[in-house]
Amino acid sequence: MMIRQLLVAMGCLLAVSAPSFARVQEFPRAFHIEEIKTNGATIHVRIGGTGPTIVMLHGFGDTGDMWAPLAASLVRDHTIIVPDLRGMGLSSHPETGYDKKTQAQDVAQILDRLKIQKADVVTHDIGNMVGYAFVAQYPDRVTRWVVMDAPLPGIGPWDEILRSPALWHFNFRGPDVERLVKGRERIYLDRFWNELSATPKSIDEETRRHYAALYARPGAMHSAFNQFAAFSQDAIDNQAFLAKGKLTMPILAIGADKSFGPAMASDVRFVATDVTELVISNSGHWLMEEQPTATMAAIRDFLAKH
Repeated sequence: MMIRQLLVAMGCLLAVSAPSFARVQEFPRAFHIEEIKTNGATIHVRIGGTGPTIVMLHGFGDTGDMWAPLAASLVRDHTIIVPDLRGMGLSSHPETGYDKKTQAQDVAQILDRLKIQKADVVTHDIGNMVGYAFVAQYPDRVTRWVVMDAPLPGIGPWDEILRSPALWHFNFRGPDVERLVKGRERIYLDRFWNELSATPKSIDEETRRHYAALYARPGAMHSAFNQFAAFSQDAIDNQAFLAKGKLTMPILAIGADKSFGPAMASDVRFVATDVTELVISNSGHWLMEEQPTATMAAIRDFLAKH
């Protein structure tokens, strides 16, 4: 059932009534930037606010910029930490370290540098994979986790997911892929924004130009392909994490109804015991761009109640 829902959802380009879509916006002026050195990388981190900490991790096709609206809505009474993952956005592009276990250690070292012991974690897409590696390695440092619309390598029906034609990009690599995409980053990214959204116009032109420029930076696509190439190692690491026991902190698993839907929670239940399921209506994979109001309300409510 999970795979059938995934294949139907990821392949659909369904017209829905148009909500007020989010545009790329700046973080509030209260935020500042730090370039934090970790083991082999320099991570571009946005930091703002005071109070309980929330770490927000983005995925492919976005950068930490995707979280600006949510950060603005929570910064009044939280400390918000928003890194660009290693090799993405304005973070450095090391040759190695794209396994999610290592990237989770980047997150831990950021918190150490900022003298923060515990945090809530909010993640999307590849950020989910880094998020699981983080909460599995450092469960005592995580109070709650919000995980949004992407699978975990090696967990549940992962082997079937890998064979889905809709997820061809998981295995799109080799010696020529960078030459094929160089100078055509926008064309490549449009495939994801168009095919994984409920309606392509949900990703507006300003948003597309913004992220396409970031992914056209030197080394950016090389690093992005390394994120996907690391999935085999991530699967091994995740199975080792799971063998040590399931997560016990409260988790909100959000799926988009035109993407993972309830399969998101089903996937997370393989690795966790306290999972709340939520499906956002009229949305594809790009929840923060397609249905920002509903998505942010769900996250805020969960963090306030648990």
